[in-house]
Amino acid sequence: MSNCLNPSREGLLCALNKADFQKKIQGKVTDLFILKNQLGMEVAVTNYGCAILAIMVPDKKGCVANVILGHDSIDHVIQSPEPFLSTTIGRYGNRIARGRFTLDGVAYELATNNGPNHLHGGPTGFHARVWDAMQTAPNEVRFKYTSADGEEGFPGNLNVEMTYRVKTECNALVIEYKATTDKTTLVNLTNHGFFNLAGIANPSPKVTDHLLTLHANWFVPIDEVCIPTGEIRSVMGTPMDFRTPHAIGERIDQPDEQLINGSGYDHCYVLNKIEPDELSLAAECVHPDSGRTMKVYTTEPGLQLYTGNWLGGFEGAHGATFPARSAVCFEAQRFPDTPHFAHFPSATLRPGETYNQTTIYEFGIAE
Repeated sequence: MSNCLNPSREGLLCALNKADFQKKIQGKVTDLFILKNQLGMEVAVTNYGCAILAIMVPDKKGCVANVILGHDSIDHVIQSPEPFLSTTIGRYGNRIARGRFTLDGVAYELATNNGPNHLHGGPTGFHARVWDAMQTAPNEVRFKYTSADGEEGFPGNLNVEMTYRVKTECNALVIEYKATTDKTTLVNLTNHGFFNLAGIANPSPKVTDHLLTLHANWFVPIDEVCIPTGEIRSVMGTPMDFRTPHAIGERIDQPDEQLINGSGYDHCYVLNKIEPDELSLAAECVHPDSGRTMKVYTTEPGLQLYTGNWLGGFEGAHGATFPARSAVCFEAQRFPDTPHFAHFPSATLRPGETYNQTTIYEFGIAE
């Protein structure tokens, strides 16, 4: 899987088959959608959780591999030991302390599905919903979902539109989000792509050799249950500092309190922004051996760096296996637990307002 691949019988580099993804769930039909450009990039997605199943890009020798962790059938997606594997996350990406928040004087209770805390919209969040989907071009698919008032405990009917688009001029996946509500609510959407620029394999190699740069001078410290302390701390002089390139594994096992609390990197970085909501470069990642590179651009103020610390070695697409630290995630978002910290960027959305986000994952070859 990390070597040059032969197309499947359907002519797809990802070797996935539509029949394996067609099933009636929640009264809707799931399917496989393939996005392509003229440069040879291929992206496979399904409308169950808008999960990204494969991103096929070349290395410095021209060999194409899948650089995102995914599954090869809809049943495997649904039954995945990692329910958030490369899916869309909502209504609220990341954690909310004790699954409780107050909005406009009204208290709300959410599921606590991550120790004492709420995580990623709950057990039946956006990752576990069948979205309406329409492929509008060979390189684009649009998704829609209406999250009902009270779903997973969140207030308001939330209408969400999302587009996955492969650029024609470069090997980049663009994700655009838009949401409106009829009642004041929380919205913090993200994509939980699990990336490995070496290409997935059996076993998939660790990403500890990937060189990482983060355009962030500050990060959000966490306590022992991964909830923000409320501090915004400088990365200077800490193993959290990726302002210049460092291998992900270079300092990941240091006896640093933050790395211990996260069992590795599982932290939100405060991105350097000249203007709020500007689309700016957030992260750069390089796999030295293959030469593959990835740049992350986003309009969001924060980027959660997660190094797959809890991956357990389960099986994914075509027999690939995913052991601990065999992926790195770059989750563009507002900060974790924003309802409890007034100085964090707000995740509140009110009637008449529109939530917008653009995040881009651009792939290339190191010069």
